[in-house]
Amino acid sequence: MATSAENNALGALSTQLADAVERVGPALLLVNGRRRQPGSGVLFAEDLVLTADHILEREEDLSVQTHDQRTLPAQLVGRDPSSDLAVLRVADLGLRPAITAPDLARVGQIVLAVGRPSPDGPMASLGIVSAVGGPLRTGRGATLERYIRTDAIPYPGFSGGPLIGAEGEVLGILTTGLVGGVALAVPTPNALQIAEALAQQGYIKRGYLGISSQPVHLPETQRGGRDQETGLLILHIEEGTPAEQGGLILGDIVVGLDGQPVIDTADLQELMTGDRVGRAVPIDVIRGGTLQSVQVTIGQRGDEQRRHRHHRSR
Repeated sequence: MATSAENNALGALSTQLADAVERVGPALLLVNGRRRQPGSGVLFAEDLVLTADHILEREEDLSVQTHDQRTLPAQLVGRDPSSDLAVLRVADLGLRPAITAPDLARVGQIVLAVGRPSPDGPMASLGIVSAVGGPLRTGRGATLERYIRTDAIPYPGFSGGPLIGAEGEVLGILTTGLVGGVALAVPTPNALQIAEALAQQGYIKRGYLGISSQPVHLPETQRGGRDQETGLLILHIEEGTPAEQGGLILGDIVVGLDGQPVIDTADLQELMTGDRVGRAVPIDVIRGGTLQSVQVTIGQRGDEQRRHRHHRSR
């Protein structure tokens, strides 16, 4: 039988969690971007809403609904299918952005998955952080640097909504659109970085070299003085790509890029983003058992696709 102290502690926790949902409520929006179930979104800056890309099945006639039952038109600012994030601009919201967590979520932390899937108000489910991991290959030609796994149930329409802590702080953005419907959250620091890039340029710069590679073990005598035990063996180089133009050759083992170690393909993809795209960076390779550095200008995804289309049309 529960003691009075236990009942008081449970009641206090219950009140704290209800307060957390109430605290994030005004920044939690219903997002109309598809015919069926609406999704959710989080106001992260003045007039800017972060949501899940996969719930936007159209790019026009978008709208959001606020906690005080206003329906307002929304404009798509940018989207990134690789992270399943998108940014909308909504004028005249007049709402305070959500409070974001300064630190990463911790395994075992009590969390709430929150969404606004209908005009009836917010919904929430309770759970814990099951895992914090990464990088994660999303199957869309890119790698998500970090992710949060939770056992809190993301009900239909929760995608784009926040995963919050006990004080109502946003720990991540919920999505079931990255890996076969599995419920994940993009951690707030990563989500905000992507959102800011989308707000500025409408897309995320992702780079490519034009190589096929596979991880290989490096014997201690063939590491060129480095400590790492694995690198990426180049198996194929496409004609006219940054790799060929920069002087990479078959049999090179890539072990670093711009001063950062490259252990596997996830490391390589993660490093070829942002301001490195379009810039000449040093790529460290083991060539003939000797460590060498080659300057390669990182290409941009999209340019690669246009090059292939041009090649096929010739």
